[in-house]
Amino acid sequence: MSKNEKLLQKAKLLSIHEQMFKCTICGCSMKVERLASVVCEKGHCYDISKQGHVNLLSHAVTTKYDKALFESRKRINNSGFFDPMMERITDRILQAEKSEGTELKILDAGCGEGSHLTGITNKLGKRQLEQNVLGVGMDIAKEGIMMAARNAPGHIWCTADLANSPFADKQFDFIMNILSPSNYAEFGRMLADDGMVVKVIPGSGYLQELREMFYRQTSRASYSNDSTMKLFGRHFDRMDSERIQYRVDLDSGQMRHLIHMTPLSWGGSPEVIGQTLNEEMGITVDLTVLYGWKKNQRFW
Repeated sequence: MSKNEKLLQKAKLLSIHEQMFKCTICGCSMKVERLASVVCEKGHCYDISKQGHVNLLSHAVTTKYDKALFESRKRINNSGFFDPMMERITDRILQAEKSEGTELKILDAGCGEGSHLTGITNKLGKRQLEQNVLGVGMDIAKEGIMMAARNAPGHIWCTADLANSPFADKQFDFIMNILSPSNYAEFGRMLADDGMVVKVIPGSGYLQELREMFYRQTSRASYSNDSTMKLFGRHFDRMDSERIQYRVDLDSGQMRHLIHMTPLSWGGSPEVIGQTLNEEMGITVDLTVLYGWKKNQRFW
């Protein structure tokens, strides 16, 4: 398939689901025009990129998340580092699967380079899910979305700000938010009435080996997610959680990618980081997965 054919295929996918979007400037509904742009009723226009993603930011944004960071994140994800977490999320989605409708819509809010969304939707496909699955990824970092669009053309990818999301109300059956900031007001608005939010947060032992090396004898050497869990619980009538803990042995090349991808390294001293780059190490993965349902709705 040529590049033009691939782009046409991605534009058609956007066109099929154009009712999902709202303009981030005026809030009006949107349509795909000439398979080249997404345009709202008042004429605000967002071009479909050559990679097939759409930049729906209402203003330019600068982030510290660059191409090298997302390349490292993709390599770590491809190594199987997060596979146990993705298996558990897949299991919960299958448990909550609804028989109504022809398509299950999953939004990954803060999707980065798209590995988690792609991995989970692939797992759902292999588990003989009765419904079709539409994966939608959004992130404020354009470099991550560009990479996601190249690697997983079967999903919809958008550069967008979670505080001003480009989606209409009640569009998604599941909203995933994995190791990324949240906006619960927007989650509640975009989530279907019987939908579920899946939020993954670090546990106290997450990457503890790096934390201890980078931040010895400082307050950042330890971590608690208590306040994050309490905030999540205040936004949902029903909340469930599970903790996932395991260790992964990384070689020196994988360690370099792990250090490059984690914001933990941003505050570490260059000397300590330099020493760690050439080490092989066992790394602790300690994650808490939170599941929340909208207030005053039925539960599974």
